[in-house]
Parts: sequence; C-alpha cells; structure tokens
Amino acid sequence: MTLHRLPDLTWEDVGALDLDRAVAILPVGATEAHGPHLPLDTDVTIAVAMAEAGGRRLAAHGLEAVLLDALQYTPATFAASFPGTIDIGSATLAALLTDIATSLRRAGIGTLAIANAHFDPAHLEALHGAVSSINEGAAMRAVFPDVTRRPWGGRLTAEFRSGACHAGRYEGSIVLARSPGRVRAEVMLKLEDNPVSLSSAIADGAADFVAAGGARAYFGSPAGATAEEGRATIEVLGEILSEAVIEALGSE
Repeated sequence: MTLHRLPDLTWEDVGALDLDRAVAILPVGATEAHGPHLPLDTDVTIAVAMAEAGGRRLAAHGLEAVLLDALQYTPATFAASFPGTIDIGSATLAALLTDIATSLRRAGIGTLAIANAHFDPAHLEALHGAVSSINEGAAMRAVFPDVTRRPWGGRLTAEFRSGACHAGRYEGSIVLARSPGRVRAEVMLKLEDNPVSLSSAIADGAADFVAAGGARAYFGSPAGATAEEGRATIEVLGEILSEAVIEALGSE
C-alpha cells in the first residue's frame, strides 16, 4: 500500500480505500517564533516530516495511511509576545480535533494518529484532553505518542532530552534536512549556545520564553545543527509514530 494524501484524493477515492485498515495521520504544529534563524512554521515542518515518515512505515505494514493537511495554529502562549506568533485558545484546538475525528469516522476511518511537534504546555494539555475525549467512545481511536513522555522521548537526541531544544540543534537539524533554503544559516552559525532547559524552566514556573531565559526565542545549540542529524531524527520520529499506531491496533 502507498501513503495517500487526503487533499489529492476524490471522495470516491476515499470510499474505495480498505477502510478497515485505514489510519488518518494529522500533523500538528505551531506558527510561532523560532529564534532569529528558523521560520515561524518550524514545528509544522517537523510534524509533517514525522507524519510522512510514519505513514510510509504504516503503509509498508499493510495499512491504508492517509496524510491530512497539517494544523498550523495552536495554543502558543510561551511565544505569544513575539511578532508573527499565532496563539489560539486551548478549547478551540480541542474542539477542532474532535470535529476532525468525527468527520473521519463518518467517512469510515476509525483511527486518527497525531504527529505532534509543538510542546507548549497549554497545547499539550489540549491535545491530551481531545484524545481522551475521542477515545471515550468505541467508534473512534486516537493515537498520540507524546515525545515529551516516556518511552518515546528517550529515543530522541541528547539536546531534546535535555529540554534545551527550541530552535536549537534538534529542530534546526530537521529543518535543514527538509528545507535548507529556509534556514538563515549565516545567522544560525553565529548564535551562541543557550543551554537553558526550557522544560525545567516551565516546571519552575516560567510562563513565556523570555522569563525562561530565551530572549531571542531559542534554546539549545543552533550552530550545531546538521542535515544529517535531521534526517536520522526524522526516521526515529517516523518509527515512534508507526509503532504507537501498530501497538494501539494490536491491543484491541
């Protein structure tokens, strides 16, 4: 089977899929500040890369993998003060996810997999709430491997595990692998390391990037980013997504 892209299909194409084996994959990311060197849609770029890599694996496993367009607007409170960031309400995201799941179920697709690359606390809370709501009924299954939690996060890079990974080496590497022309390389290579752990700062009560120690909206080591590391990380993200889906399907 192949990886299908929902926008490219007709409604009859969707109806002709083996719906009993169909998995819809939804990339989710933010439009928010990612340092002075990465584009605002960095999270979206990463989420789509994860979704495509996971979808290819699911298709190879014999499933009908259907890639949806990415959600690009989510709660982004930590970056809200930076120009260009789009910050929506948590309830808005949760309602949108549940409505998407309802539409998929109506079409006969019973599994929704979420490829997420945005880690704002309000965003994650909304995602988990929506997934729980979707899974309360027997009609639809939502799968969300949260890479900020065990066991998934332990498979990612050292910078990611450190928590100092917003617009640093981890994210910069993936964007270099996917869209090198959209990286301000001359700026990136001059940026000093910012080893502050954003996750630790959040746990200590910081409410935005500036308070957390990221006055220029980046954490980690941007200058260390490489396309090679990005390609390897994308493959790991794809493995995580596909394994989570296969595990969920096998647990029935």
